Amino acid sequence: MKGMQQRTLGRTGVPVGAVGLGAWQLGADWGEVNEDEALATLIAAHEAGVDFIDTADVYGDGRSERLVGQFVRGLPVGRTVTVATKMGRRVPQEAQRYNLDNFRAWNDRSRENLGVDTLDLVQLHCPPSEVYSTDEVFDGLDLMVQEGRMHAYGVSVETVAEALTAIARPNVATVQIIFNMLRLKPLDDVLPAAEKMGVGIIARVPLASGLLAGRYDENTTFGADDHRTYNRHGEAFDQGETFSGVDFATGLAAVRRLAPLRPEGLTMTQFALRWIVDHPAVSVVIPGARNGEQARGNAAVGDLPPLPAATHDAVRDVYDDLIRASVHSRW
Repeated sequence: MKGMQQRTLGRTGVPVGAVGLGAWQLGADWGEVNEDEALATLIAAHEAGVDFIDTADVYGDGRSERLVGQFVRGLPVGRTVTVATKMGRRVPQEAQRYNLDNFRAWNDRSRENLGVDTLDLVQLHCPPSEVYSTDEVFDGLDLMVQEGRMHAYGVSVETVAEALTAIARPNVATVQIIFNMLRLKPLDDVLPAAEKMGVGIIARVPLASGLLAGRYDENTTFGADDHRTYNRHGEAFDQGETFSGVDFATGLAAVRRLAPLRPEGLTMTQFALRWIVDHPAVSVVIPGARNGEQARGNAAVGDLPPLPAATHDAVRDVYDDLIRASVHSRW
């Protein structure tokens, strides 16, 4: 076993494993996850080689941050984890709210939740598009780094255009974007631009809200408190965050086409994650996990060999045939 493949987290310069952990579900926004289960999942992921965790102040209204902070404080001496959080989604999404006073208040709350003086990485959490073009926003973020509130900052985006605008900013360390086998548009311009500029790519929604795990069919239902029920058409937030914006029935058809491409010995989840890790411009992919078994299975991908080029070609064929027409132009 070679162990987890290492990448550089963009302009932070920090080395991280290629497979991290997304902590949205630990906020209980996808159905209940109790505290013991959440901590056990974090511990299992770390023991399996995960050293990057992505959370946000809005996940469980701070619950996810508090649990991640509790976990990090319990790590043995000498063991470190990079924690990325996000800010901005706890207020109405109006560009003028993205100002220094609010940034400091949000930052104070995240530092308290996580129990640290200086945050590793703070990301703007999918703000209105005009925010990415506002100099005062990034001047404020630069000042907060100078004040020692955070080591670095990045952005989480919905669209390719937002990503490219952010990458052009000189101090944006990372861009978090939806990238998976049902969302190939970042391959066209975003990944090449990020690689050229030294900006890290954090790949989120890697399983298209679980579609790519291959366990759903036409009879699958989700709880009323699950965004896969209440946000299928963008009722609560951007539709692209739920099933990557793909119609559920179309997604099922695509997964059935993808399933025979899965290498022997890999689960569909591992196949989907390995496809992402195969792209060197990706610093880290952040699948979620609800238990230790899932966390360990995800982490194992960081020790797998690349997929054959023919498999990558076949994935693109599925995208072109079934997905491109409805998704590619939207994000």
